[in-house]
Order: sequence, then C-alpha cells, then structure tokens
Amino acid sequence: MKQSADLQTILTRRFRVDDVANFDLSKYDPKDKADIGLSKSEGKALMKVAKKRLADLQDLLYANGTKSLLIVFQGMDTSGKDGTIKHVMSGVNPQGVTVSSFKQPGPQELLHGFLWRIHIAGPSAGRIVIFNRSHYEDVLVTRVHPELLEREHLPGEVGTPEFWQGRFDDIRNFEHYLSRQGTVVLKFFLNISREEQRKRLLRRLDLKDKRWKFSSADMKEREFWGDYRHAYEEAIRHTSCDHAPWFVIPANRKWFARLVVIHAIIDTMEKLGQKTPTMEPDLASSLDKYRQELVDEAG
Repeated sequence: MKQSADLQTILTRRFRVDDVANFDLSKYDPKDKADIGLSKSEGKALMKVAKKRLADLQDLLYANGTKSLLIVFQGMDTSGKDGTIKHVMSGVNPQGVTVSSFKQPGPQELLHGFLWRIHIAGPSAGRIVIFNRSHYEDVLVTRVHPELLEREHLPGEVGTPEFWQGRFDDIRNFEHYLSRQGTVVLKFFLNISREEQRKRLLRRLDLKDKRWKFSSADMKEREFWGDYRHAYEEAIRHTSCDHAPWFVIPANRKWFARLVVIHAIIDTMEKLGQKTPTMEPDLASSLDKYRQELVDEAG
C-alpha cells in the first residue's frame, strides 16, 4: 500500500486539470486506478484515515475564520455525486458544512443573472459549502437544450459562440472574486462511462428499494450523452484555473472516486497552512484563573 502522503500527491496531480489548452476528456479513463495497485479493501482503510484528517482540517478552518471552502460536484446522471458527498464528508462536523443542490431556476431566479442564486449560497468565513450541481448547469444543460435560454429574459442574441464564451468569462471572474475574498474553490467532475451508467440505471430498476431514484428524465438525457460530454469538455477547458481547478475523477469504481476526492480536498486544505489560533496573554491568564476556580470547587 502506498504511503498516505505519496498517495495524496499522486492522486492530486494525476486527476487535476492543469493543461487546459490540450484538455481532452476522452483521454481520461473512467476506470483509471492511477497504476498504484490499490485494492478496494486497502482503499477503504485509507479512507478512514483520510476522514479523520479532513475533520481535523475542518476544525482549523472554522477556528481561524479567515478562509472558506466551496466544493463543486458535477457529473452525468448516476455518476455518484450524492454518494461521494455522503461518504467523503461523513466524518466532519455537520454544523460547519452546507450542501446546496441547484435544480432548474424558478420564476424569481430567472429574473436575475445566472450567478445571482449561486453567490447567495456561497460559504461564509470558516465554513464548507458543497454544490451538488452548480452554476455549471448554465453552460451544460442550457447548452445541450438551448431552448431553455428563452425563459431567462436575456438581451441580445443567445446560444452563439460569443454567448457561451461570455458565460465562461463570467464564471472565471466570479470564481476569481471568491478566491480573492478567501474562498478556496475546488471542482470535481465525476467521470463515468456510458456502459457504467447503463448498469447503474438497470440496478435502480432491478432493486425495489432503489426504484425511487429512477426518473424517466434519466433516459431522456441519456440520448444526449455525446452532447453533454462535449459541453463538459468545453466548460472544463475554459474554467479550470489555479485558483479554481477542475479534477476529472474516474468514477466507475465508487470507492476509488471517493478516495481521490477526499485526498484532493485534504491536499488543498493542508496547503492553507492553518494553525490552532494563539491566545493573547491576558486571555490565556484569565482562562487559567477560571480553570483554577473550577478545580478548587472540587476541594
């Protein structure tokens, strides 16, 4: 089994998108295991250790109150977004984490720019916010189904190459703004194969206690598989930056996808270099006094 520090470096570097000019989604294998010979049982053991480390880092994030973390999850239907969030974040303090899921915008939201509802849901200092789907739906779903743009009260011509470039620019600028305000942005695309999606949809239909997860919309959107892949490739290529990187996570094996995600989060939070806050001498002295009073009560 690889040492944890080595594993973290390997996984973070392998799946982070840095060379955006040559980014090609087809080169990312949904079954990739990073050539490290890691078994499922070993991965689960490493996951337990990683959860404890993430919990410690969350405590530091909250205690310092100067940084925040925004984690974005995107992926095709059945790619495992819900399960990844559940397993990766199961060890952290729920009081410091919020999960927001962005469905189709309602009438009031459609009267504002597409980033309006996103900004409101962003994290405050010391907190972690997770977007299960996000502002990227506005360059994914609307690109595959451009007729949805007709509801958005937009001026000028829509759906043109210039229009989409404008949205990519807006997203990059928005995420840069968040970064300058102390919010660290991480984005994960859970990459599954079309065959794996077929198997997972079948599983939902075959298991009675899973049928509630199935939607006829899943079958309809599956018809646009190639269009969505192209839209994801374009979105990632135009918006992966140093201050808001994308990670393309091989998600055919759920246990491995979760391991990559948690190590990428840990790697980022460790690089913040946060320490336990130090107290002013006067405050520390007063706490010592209170402690002594409590000890004396027992006497």
